[in-house]
Amino acid sequence: MNHHCEYRSVVFAGGGTRCLWQVGFWNEVASALQLKPLTVAAVSAGATMACFLFSGRFNAAVQHFQQTTRENAHNIYPLNVFRGHPVFPQYTMYRNGILAAIDAPALAELHDGPEIRILLSRPPKWAGARLATVIGFLCYSVEKKLYSPVHPSLAARIGFMPEVVTVSECRTPEELADLLLQSSCTPPFTPVLRRDGNPVLDGGIIDNVPAGIIDDHGDMLILLTRQYPPERIPALPGRTYIQPSRPITIFKWDYANPDGLRDAYELGRTDGQTFLKRNKA
Repeated sequence: MNHHCEYRSVVFAGGGTRCLWQVGFWNEVASALQLKPLTVAAVSAGATMACFLFSGRFNAAVQHFQQTTRENAHNIYPLNVFRGHPVFPQYTMYRNGILAAIDAPALAELHDGPEIRILLSRPPKWAGARLATVIGFLCYSVEKKLYSPVHPSLAARIGFMPEVVTVSECRTPEELADLLLQSSCTPPFTPVLRRDGNPVLDGGIIDNVPAGIIDDHGDMLILLTRQYPPERIPALPGRTYIQPSRPITIFKWDYANPDGLRDAYELGRTDGQTFLKRNKA
């Protein structure tokens, strides 16, 4: 038996709509390698994709997103300011997409599956939610541009705190939708969101590839959503980092581009097939 069948944990990086690459990859690889992870670590849209996959509802979810992105003409509606409607349609589309795919039986399926741990960021006490948003994403962007680390650390150094919530803590599909949106909270595309009364932001500010929230020492499969220079990929025993074979073209909050979604998904499938060929030991 090939040792690649024994990944005890899987990590789904964040990356918005680019995370459809992970679904394409998983659909090619998971049954071929009989992947049955015990633990899944995920953040932001990667967490949503993990929930779609492990509830068995990714087909319904992808069809829903294809349909709604086809019907949605723009990613920003500036005139809505004067109409009292949201300027950005993403939050409502995202939430509706989760609830269209995951009902009570699907949530029960998730509770029976691997433990899915989801990373959130708590802003530093000295910063209000809006200031924290600006600082957090600035840290993230600057660090990515200058050093392109797979695991950023700047936001944590200035006081952003990680918080991990498991899917098993969600008792209803609505609670799961809340959790997934909190992990993806990126104003202005979403409102400022709160959990237990205090603001939360996208967990990717802390670490967009949250391998660190898994304490299992078994082999780990890590699904990235962007390309890193090869020398930046950590060479750690037991960890297999997989990245897209070319940059995914879709912008992560692009909810008006069904072709871009399909492209990310199809690239994932192609890269999954390549991975299987390489691992035929």
